[in-house]
Amino acid sequence: MSIESTVAPVQPPVAACRHTERVVHGHTLVDDYAWLREKENPDVLAYLEAENAYCAANLAGTEELQKQLYDEMLSHIKETDESVPFREREYWYYSRTEQGKQYEIYCRKRGTAEEPRGEEEILLDVNALAEGESFLALGTMVVSDDGNLLAYSMDNKGFRQYTLQVKDLRTGELLAERVERVGSVVWATDNRTLFYTVEDEEQKRQFQLYRHVLGAPHADDELVYEEADERFNIGAGRTRDDAYIVLECASHTTTENRLLPANEPRGAWRLVSPRRDEIEYYVDHRYGQLYIRVNDTGRNFRLVTAPVETPGSEHWRELIPHRADTMLEEVDLFAGHAVVWERRIALEHAVVRPLSGPGPEIDRATPGTPEMGEGREIEFPEPVYSAHAHANRVFETGKYRYAYQSLVTPGSVFEYDVATGEQKLLKQQEVPGGFDRTLYESERIYAPAPDGVEIPVSLVWRKDKREPGRNPIWVYGYGSYGYSLPIGFSSTRLSLLDRGMVLAFAHVRGGGDLGKPWHDAGRLMHKRNTFTDFNAVTEYLVARGYCAPDRVAAEGRSAGGLLMGAIANMRPDLYRALVTVVPFVDVMNTMLDPTLPLTVPEYEEWGDPNEKPAFEYMLSYSPYDNLEAKDYPAMLVKTSLYDSQVMYWEPAKYVAKLRTLKTDGRVLLLHTNLTAGHGGASGRYDYLKEIALDYAFLLRELNVAG
Repeated sequence: MSIESTVAPVQPPVAACRHTERVVHGHTLVDDYAWLREKENPDVLAYLEAENAYCAANLAGTEELQKQLYDEMLSHIKETDESVPFREREYWYYSRTEQGKQYEIYCRKRGTAEEPRGEEEILLDVNALAEGESFLALGTMVVSDDGNLLAYSMDNKGFRQYTLQVKDLRTGELLAERVERVGSVVWATDNRTLFYTVEDEEQKRQFQLYRHVLGAPHADDELVYEEADERFNIGAGRTRDDAYIVLECASHTTTENRLLPANEPRGAWRLVSPRRDEIEYYVDHRYGQLYIRVNDTGRNFRLVTAPVETPGSEHWRELIPHRADTMLEEVDLFAGHAVVWERRIALEHAVVRPLSGPGPEIDRATPGTPEMGEGREIEFPEPVYSAHAHANRVFETGKYRYAYQSLVTPGSVFEYDVATGEQKLLKQQEVPGGFDRTLYESERIYAPAPDGVEIPVSLVWRKDKREPGRNPIWVYGYGSYGYSLPIGFSSTRLSLLDRGMVLAFAHVRGGGDLGKPWHDAGRLMHKRNTFTDFNAVTEYLVARGYCAPDRVAAEGRSAGGLLMGAIANMRPDLYRALVTVVPFVDVMNTMLDPTLPLTVPEYEEWGDPNEKPAFEYMLSYSPYDNLEAKDYPAMLVKTSLYDSQVMYWEPAKYVAKLRTLKTDGRVLLLHTNLTAGHGGASGRYDYLKEIALDYAFLLRELNVAG
């Protein structure tokens, strides 16, 4: 066992130091803990288990608090509940939960166009599927057009490697079909042909599309398409009107699409427009016309149309122009209208716009010219919120469903009447246990970055617990891949708010909160903006009295864990405690290894270290490579053994190295979930226990009364 000191559980484990080095672009990279990559080495598991034991021993005084937190969070969950049913063809689909059961049960009922009325049919009871498993996650669920067959995929490790199966919903029997490493799945209209994508075993890149006919041997499945460029993943789906199957090839910055009539599974695929570097486009179909969201004339996208028979860019006709201050995020297309989702000033906006022109009676060869009216914006009532499309599977409809929530308003599903503008609340998440939304307040402020750019910050607190300059604060950030930070309700966070913590969400550059340019300003050779933005937000919150200077905690997950590692190196004095979950902290070693999942596709996000300027820039902020002998905040670092996105050894190596360097007496904990993957525990009760541990650590380190 490669641990030099584990005599007493209160002493931290010390991983064996096995010196390795290599020279890249004239720089010597030293890695004394590379051996922790050896997953099958019993010394590795022994080290991880020793760290878990040390973490448990260090938090031994918090068991009562953890139990209290768990009970509180559970009290705010309606354990037996049901989602809003949505209609698709002849059925209404929904999921429900039952008290004491970890997973959802997926169901449907027959019904009219207005409501479900038939007897319940259970499609999948995930609790039954999970019997005997320590982890279970569904990948995809797709019902055939006739409603008789269900194609679904499952992962029972957490490695995001899914197995496809097909269930006959008339008999409940599983068919012989079974395919490994499946991603997307789509039915043709004949109800017997399945298209599915599979991943490369080493890189976990979805790269092949196969056609399968039910009952035929898996060995006879026909390879339809293979993506050779390692930057690209592929995925397949249907247009909302069900007329076409779409094969999308996508890197982080470039896309390409092919179409196949869904009723011609052996037909010819049509290329919409050849890929062009740094140009993304996304397609849907309506009455012989393609509606294409594309960023060819500006980073924030525009909307164009083209006949499906001649879809190339030379035939594109603009409906919505590019706007520098507005990100065109999505266009939900229906028979008589479109719902246009835009992002302005880090908030979502939805505009319902009428469509005229070609209709169902048109000749596809001469479809006519579509027109789009100005329409009406759906009104959202709060200054800080999150909204997005809900399930809208019916193409010919005058209703539109969307989901809405805020930091103080539980998740809600609304139905919007396109003709009248009337909004009807279908369901709001019930929060038992005495929740009163009037006790809480949220706010949007802007913090200046070092270069003067205004960084949006969303805040929430409990009003009667607010003490300017004295509250503890939790600051959350991500800032990568152009993902916008969701500002939603969380009943689990009530345990922090009710103890007087202020919660802040920093919309730093690198995310998509202000459109594609916001992403561009925090990736590649601008990545350090993400870290300096976050530190500037923290400084601003302290200076404005939102918190006590010595009671600041921060949290980030995955690429947000890179953010935590970077700020810990750059400004450890700003933070009392950090929680970093599945953190991407070993940037150089990972990005120099093209055999690892994600590495090559992510050259477009972080840079290609085979190029010297990119290598040197990445090296300047890589958390593992910039650890120093100095004081650091208290840290809880969490990972999972079967993580396929950020391998467990990154945080394990990071903690092992930091233990030998840090000069303070603050705690450094590593906790590894030995039966899960990137998202942690799959069961809802197990997940609450993980959150309770995180919160107990934070409350203890910030000296917050339990």
